[in-house]
Amino acid sequence: MAQAVVGDDVYGEDPTVTALEELAARMVGKEAALFVASGTMGNLVSMLAQANRGDEAIVGQDAHIYCWEAGGLASLGGIIPHPLPTDAQGRLDPAQVAAAVRGDDPHWPRSRLILVENSYGAKNGFPLPPDYFAAIGAVAREHGLKVHLDGARLFNAAVALNVAAAELTRDVDSLSFCLSKGLCAPVGSLVCGTAAFIHEARRMRKSVGGGMRQAGVLAAAGLVALREMVARLADDHAHARRLAHGLAEIPGIVVDAAAIQTNIVFFELAEAVPLTAAEVVSRLRAANIWLGGDGPRHFRAVTHYWIGANEVEQLLASLRHILEDS
Repeated sequence: MAQAVVGDDVYGEDPTVTALEELAARMVGKEAALFVASGTMGNLVSMLAQANRGDEAIVGQDAHIYCWEAGGLASLGGIIPHPLPTDAQGRLDPAQVAAAVRGDDPHWPRSRLILVENSYGAKNGFPLPPDYFAAIGAVAREHGLKVHLDGARLFNAAVALNVAAAELTRDVDSLSFCLSKGLCAPVGSLVCGTAAFIHEARRMRKSVGGGMRQAGVLAAAGLVALREMVARLADDHAHARRLAHGLAEIPGIVVDAAAIQTNIVFFELAEAVPLTAAEVVSRLRAANIWLGGDGPRHFRAVTHYWIGANEVEQLLASLRHILEDS
């Protein structure tokens, strides 16, 4: 990062940003890419570039875009979410998606977008396969809609499924993916799609305050992320599976170890445990272990480059001690 060659990216003159965008586009099989500050910004500019105020987006009722991005699609874009249920893996039913597409009636908003996600964060980071996106893409093409993929952990899904990332993005019109999280960069995401789409997304990025100047300092870390950090995601997945199986052996912990395919592990306290998640989190903090509480009795743990085998065993030992003392 300190050695990055930089320019003014608002004018398209930062060579390191350009190199990152070109590499990202090639890796996901799209024409062009755009560097943005975050995954939330990436999803927002993608939606703004493909839908107008009063249009509608079909989305999973537990999707990150719908639940965890401050309602930006509606509050900033005027885009109306049409939430549908997802299955145990995070998949929309293509038949339900097709049925949700609005007809040409002035009483209704116009259906414009289908929003999908991979890996699916709310369902233990489950990696969704190419045939699912092919089915959703077929519905979209039949009805003249665009498909946007929130691929925050796209490369986790690709590694877990042992396929190229481009196999998972072939049937979507646009996508975003994070350079942070498992890929370890400190900041940044990429938006990818056709050259025409990226031209419009660049305008939307500027409108939401995402135009950065010498952004090559950040893009340099992104190049390391894509060149050196993708293959090692398998290590994170192995550590997450070890964590899940270790949790299953602790009395008082409820976890579906078989559901863990990538690097996210959800688990909870059994009803008989006289502690809340907040109390467990507080006791872990005293041991310098930072675990995310995900509700009154639920937890969310994520493995990554700095959380390896030793840290997993430390968490398991600490949790076992805390529950034995309860």
